[in-house]
Amino acid sequence: MIDRRKFLAASAAATVLGAAPALAHKRGEAYVLPEEYMPREVRIRAEFEPGIVIVDPNQYALYWTMEDQRAIRYTVGIGRGNLYHDGEFYVGRKVEWPDWRPTPDMLERNPDGFSQFLEGGIYEGIPQPGGINNPLGARGLYLFNVRSRRDTYLRIHGTNNPRTIGVAVSNGCARLINPQVEELYARVPMGTRVILYPKAGAGPAHSEV
Repeated sequence: MIDRRKFLAASAAATVLGAAPALAHKRGEAYVLPEEYMPREVRIRAEFEPGIVIVDPNQYALYWTMEDQRAIRYTVGIGRGNLYHDGEFYVGRKVEWPDWRPTPDMLERNPDGFSQFLEGGIYEGIPQPGGINNPLGARGLYLFNVRSRRDTYLRIHGTNNPRTIGVAVSNGCARLINPQVEELYARVPMGTRVILYPKAGAGPAHSEV
């Protein structure tokens, strides 16, 4: 089980960690990603080895750890409500401009919202091709279960909608704007350890992996 208190202590030791971001623009207005949402280098505690991905949903932050107790901090969008899943995973697949299809859980929660994927009420399984309008954006890091070695359907991926950064909006995945996910994708090799820390006040949908 992940020790959230240990991670929060490490977060407090970082040189730059502000309050959780929030949207400051109304729909219909031109949106510019706030400067504080841009990647920046921070200090981390020594117990975090270089070369891992850490997500702190309570700060809407993703860290790529490096040598000398340094990390690059990205601002991300995370899973809404109880759809965020904490645990330890690894990158089992990397895809440029990935295709996308709703998971069975997504179809069960919102069949009307994904009706274009159904034929006579039956899921056809035909994916939406990769591209700028695809929900996974420019890059996808596929998270696999460390025990079963199977795909969890959790992703760290891109988006062309910057309004969804710094908020809990997704179906469980962590998202970055496309230029930032392209940068992260280039840094993160296959097999990388990924730690998704618990969300404060989360319900039973969380998993312990």
